[in-house]
Amino acid sequence: MSEKMVEETTATEPLDFIRRQVEEDLRTGYFNGVVMTRFPPEPNGYLHIGHVKAICVDFGIAEDYGGACNLRFDDTNPVKEETEFVESMIEDIHWLGFEWKELLYASDYFDQLYKWAVQLIKDGKAYVDDLSPEEIREYRGTLTEPGKNSPYRDRSVAENLDLFARMKNGEFPEESRVLRAKIDMASPIINLRDPVMYRILHTPHHRIGDKWCIYPMYDWAHGQSDSIEGITYSLCSLEYVNHRPLYDWFLDQLGIHHPRQIEFARLALTYTITSKRRLRRLVEEGYVSGWDDPRMPTIRGMRRRGYTAAAMRNLIDLTGISTANSTVDFSMVEYAVREDLNKHAPRGMAVLRPLRLTVTNYPDDQEEWFDIPTYPQDKEKTTTHQAPFSREIVIEQDDFMEDVPPKFFRLAPGREVRLLGAYLVTCTGVVKDEAGQVVEILCTYDPATRGGNAVDGRKVKGTIHWVSAWHGVTAELRLYDRLFSQEDPEAVEEGQDFTANLNQHSLELLDNALVEPFVADPANGSHFQFMRQGYFCRDADSTPAKPVFNLTVNLKDTWTKVQQNQ
Repeated sequence: MSEKMVEETTATEPLDFIRRQVEEDLRTGYFNGVVMTRFPPEPNGYLHIGHVKAICVDFGIAEDYGGACNLRFDDTNPVKEETEFVESMIEDIHWLGFEWKELLYASDYFDQLYKWAVQLIKDGKAYVDDLSPEEIREYRGTLTEPGKNSPYRDRSVAENLDLFARMKNGEFPEESRVLRAKIDMASPIINLRDPVMYRILHTPHHRIGDKWCIYPMYDWAHGQSDSIEGITYSLCSLEYVNHRPLYDWFLDQLGIHHPRQIEFARLALTYTITSKRRLRRLVEEGYVSGWDDPRMPTIRGMRRRGYTAAAMRNLIDLTGISTANSTVDFSMVEYAVREDLNKHAPRGMAVLRPLRLTVTNYPDDQEEWFDIPTYPQDKEKTTTHQAPFSREIVIEQDDFMEDVPPKFFRLAPGREVRLLGAYLVTCTGVVKDEAGQVVEILCTYDPATRGGNAVDGRKVKGTIHWVSAWHGVTAELRLYDRLFSQEDPEAVEEGQDFTANLNQHSLELLDNALVEPFVADPANGSHFQFMRQGYFCRDADSTPAKPVFNLTVNLKDTWTKVQQNQ
């Protein structure tokens, strides 16, 4: 990277602590001007909103400094990993707008990792241990008590080489032996107390089949994979601070290229759980419809809900990079989504809970088409679309009241309101069913107010949206809300688990909403702002006969008000 690029980066915005370190290294030539990062997910599930931060940091820093980022799958545990997860992660990262230099796998390096393990055995720095997993934990000690040496720690190099080769050849059952690094069982850093490097797993690998029956542990595979790829910055979340001494130890013992590991705080959100185990329970126990349920924090779910990649990337910019764990209010996510959609989403009319309105003095056989601004938020765009108008229209049930409270400026008996972009109408009566519920509103219109403006200058406070009952398309609307009702979903009473905090009103289905033809036509896009309602996106469940729309986010932060009023 040139000095000019460093200066420009510094001048445009304050630098976070990672970028300050990168720029210092570039200034001093620490890595000879190379910025190389990697995003190393384990393909054992679906990426979620927490991963978005790591992706943006790994790829973003490489982009900022003219470097490159690899996508490397940490596929070292065949028990949990599947090709399905690999493919979904590739698609989700592409959706976020990032490209990698190389698509790689930790399994690409299994041969080299094995050779390096043999080297450590020959150097007297690794040994085969016959202790069971429970015994290894018992021998490891605690934070206040040192561990104790395994009785197998002093095996000869020759015996260790023989046993390790036989482990590789599949001669031993699972959990009967492991390969451990020989460091210091009294170390105050527990991760340096002879950590396990290899375990036996007689499970076919999703990519390489039955070639191996021993698999490297994360701490053994990770740093060496970084080194092989020439990674200069191994960017990790804060829990890997305690792993850094072991990361450094392995690289130093092997005498190979040594990346700089830097840790940063994860993205934690209120009303959100990102534990893969807990998310799996939600799916398997039927609390949600699947991994792509729009209430899920998975990238799949967020995409289906209508969140945009630009909004997710902006969220990371808004929340920043720090060395201290903190929790971001979920309203920040909604703000980022709302801000992005406000710039790009076309406007359209949809009536969620229809109430029929008949314009009694409008000709029975007449219809008109009114120009409705499609992008009123963009002053440079003058695009409009045409909405049909007829004698019978529908409006929102909430836009009419018989007994009018103060500051209610919508439709009521004797009151005049503006039908958005169409006419001024005045309520002259209502039709009720046997239960006394209003099922139809009767109005007259003023033909001189075409476009919604009175030529005599009279003031009308209320403006409501509408859809022609003759032309409107019936749609299913899915109104999604937060999946959990508590800021901390894990905060439960004794004897309960996190599912006790599920929001019982996180999904409301509206089967008979009516949308204008512009919204129903797939050619006009998938994201819309339904005027006065919120931002919606077309769901994949849509059919030509009946479109389906998901509520992406409300026009305003209504959740805070709801919580304050409870």
